[in-house]
Amino acid sequence: MTSPEQSSVSVQRRSFLAAASAVLVGSRLSADENHFAPGAAPVRYPDYRLVSHDDRFGKLVLGNTPVQRLYHSPNMLWAEGPAWNGSGRYLVWSDIPNNVQHRWLEEDGHVSTIRNPSNNSNGNTFDFHGRQISCEHLTRSVVRYEHDGTRTVLASQFNGKSLNAPNDAVVHPSGDIFFTDPGYGALMDYEGRNANTGSVQPYQKEAVYRIDRSTGQLSQLTTDIYKPNGLCFSPDYRRLYVADTGSSHYPDAKKQIKVWDVAGEKRLANGRVFASMELELDGKVVAGQADGIRCDVAGNVWSSAGWVGQGYDGVHVFGHEDGKRLGQILLPEICSNVCFGGTKRNRLFMTGSQSLYAVYVNISGAHIS
Repeated sequence: MTSPEQSSVSVQRRSFLAAASAVLVGSRLSADENHFAPGAAPVRYPDYRLVSHDDRFGKLVLGNTPVQRLYHSPNMLWAEGPAWNGSGRYLVWSDIPNNVQHRWLEEDGHVSTIRNPSNNSNGNTFDFHGRQISCEHLTRSVVRYEHDGTRTVLASQFNGKSLNAPNDAVVHPSGDIFFTDPGYGALMDYEGRNANTGSVQPYQKEAVYRIDRSTGQLSQLTTDIYKPNGLCFSPDYRRLYVADTGSSHYPDAKKQIKVWDVAGEKRLANGRVFASMELELDGKVVAGQADGIRCDVAGNVWSSAGWVGQGYDGVHVFGHEDGKRLGQILLPEICSNVCFGGTKRNRLFMTGSQSLYAVYVNISGAHIS
């Protein structure tokens, strides 16, 4: 049996090691800001940007792979909405303010513009027929790009009023599309068109919606969230996770990820908090915003994170069992969104402010995009 004195020494030792590790990571990030620059020295494995908070994290990441910057441009203003096309072996993402969508080819890393203009598109995904779904801020619509290149508007109004500015979307195996409508693109001209209504709810209360595949009917699933942002299904599609970024406009909003049960494949029930974005960093409790989120095949939630700074911004991974933070992937920029892709779906793609990053992981993404 361990004595109280031994327990105290053990706790003090763990606290010291954790603090020393944090200082080491912080100093290395500060000294290595140009790591991603051409000709920079290689990273010694394991990459110190993979930061563990729980033993479970070690099973999800690899010790012999680096965090890579696949693309950077000073002309890119706010990279968002990465989505993987498996048949085409490419990643598509939006640059909302520049009103374009880009494409990265797995074959050779080539980047090109796939759509210009893009109606200030934000989130993107693909349905089970390989058609791209995009959330457009400028038109306040959810649209689908058909195989012949034409654009079909799937949703633009609810109860006779315009949507605010759809943000992110995911597709259920039934073909139904679930999406969020926080309204950021209608609160500024930078990412859409300012509604100038004098309200943080540009046209109506922020909500999560579902588009019925068979009828095209739009259903409002919940308004019990300040500003619903990124969303994803659990591996079995029985739960829907939604990031709440309402603290951007509501003082009482918590920085957190919520979860609902998906009832009958069409309704949301039993809404509750899944994870908090609060983190103790350098002796202080800080909290940034979760934005885009995705589940791996075990059900863990990988969330983009930002708006705190060094040691926080990047990706935070939360355990499916308890919502506890398992680890982080630190980036030198705010991370807006994530998705799993690559031939084996074991590569995590991350859109930063002006860059596209990727890292191979030891688990696969749960869904097609």
